[in-house]
Amino acid sequence: MTKTLASSPRAAGPRPPLLTRPLLLRFVSLLGGSTSFYLLLSVVPGFAVAHGGGGGTAGLATGVLMLATVGGELATPALVRRLGYRVVLAAGLALMGAPALALTASAALWVIVAVCVLRGVGFACTVVAGGALTASLIPAERRGEGLALVGIVSGVPSLVALPLGVWLAAHEGYGAVFTIGAAAALLAVLSVPALPDRIRASGRHVGLGEALRSGELLRPAVVFGTTAVAAGIVVTFLPLVVPGSAGWAVTVALLVQPGAATIARWVAGRRGDRRGPAGLVVPGLLLAALGTLLTAAATSSPVLVVVAMAVFGTGFGFAQNSTLMLMYGRVPEAGYGTVSALWNFAYDAGMGVGALAFGAVAAATGYPSAFALTAAVMLAALAPALADRRRATTPKEAGPQ
Repeated sequence: MTKTLASSPRAAGPRPPLLTRPLLLRFVSLLGGSTSFYLLLSVVPGFAVAHGGGGGTAGLATGVLMLATVGGELATPALVRRLGYRVVLAAGLALMGAPALALTASAALWVIVAVCVLRGVGFACTVVAGGALTASLIPAERRGEGLALVGIVSGVPSLVALPLGVWLAAHEGYGAVFTIGAAAALLAVLSVPALPDRIRASGRHVGLGEALRSGELLRPAVVFGTTAVAAGIVVTFLPLVVPGSAGWAVTVALLVQPGAATIARWVAGRRGDRRGPAGLVVPGLLLAALGTLLTAAATSSPVLVVVAMAVFGTGFGFAQNSTLMLMYGRVPEAGYGTVSALWNFAYDAGMGVGALAFGAVAAATGYPSAFALTAAVMLAALAPALADRRRATTPKEAGPQ
């Protein structure tokens, strides 16, 4: 595939500014959408269980959300080309916010599923359109640092909103969570008209079908998708597997995991700009698998739950930044939307499949065995990870030095 400037040696002279006005404006919609998403992510499964469902219902809620997101991600690149960034991003935020209010009026399973579907499609629009727009606003020679900064901004809502949603549901009720989540997304729509609509893309357009046939893009996407399988399991089932007497551990663990991931994304981005991103893909996968394995023993130890989530979060953060940086560096700017769609497809498909499959496996084997089996399955992704690392050792693929 055609390479971008990101894979060329860094030019001499001062580096271009990173924090431009358009990027700062983009952070507003990023914060609003991410807050809405993470605030409800672990709460809706608990809401479904509390109103007559079982563990399978919890998995269904997250699974439907993420699978609807996957479907939306496949269609969003074409919508962006036709309608522009602003329309698609605003529509996505509206679909994330307005349906959440329906949960304040009804706890029927069909309502929960419908809300998850609509929010999933909305989330797809925000991450694909927003991700491509964000990548276009970051100077190519500072891509790793820029993506790390974006990771920090998007990590703040996961760091705060994920545990806050669980806490608010327990102390203020589910209605408060759903109302705040809706407001966060809907208020963010106000920032969208000030964003660039269509940024002129350079190079040849790369379609999603071509990307799926390209090993250069598919290998890192598969590796990251494997770590996302465990992420979907963690956010859905961790509040259910830890004994109620140790409920504090869930809140702390859901704070530590995105915190560790955010720090790891920054480390990976800074390193990627200097040495290339390929070197952290395998370590990220191994740490994520180790954290998942530790969770198998953590169900009876609150302290170990927190440790496991710190290890998993570090591996997940390494995998997030390094795989995305690799993929953006392997296409021209006209392919950013496709890369955003494919990477987020791997993210959300992994989370959805993980949540759905884990519920069924855990029902047959118990939670500890299901976590151990998940860790073993994750190690299968070492094959594409090592193959991609071998192909990324030449100067062309190593990234900026």
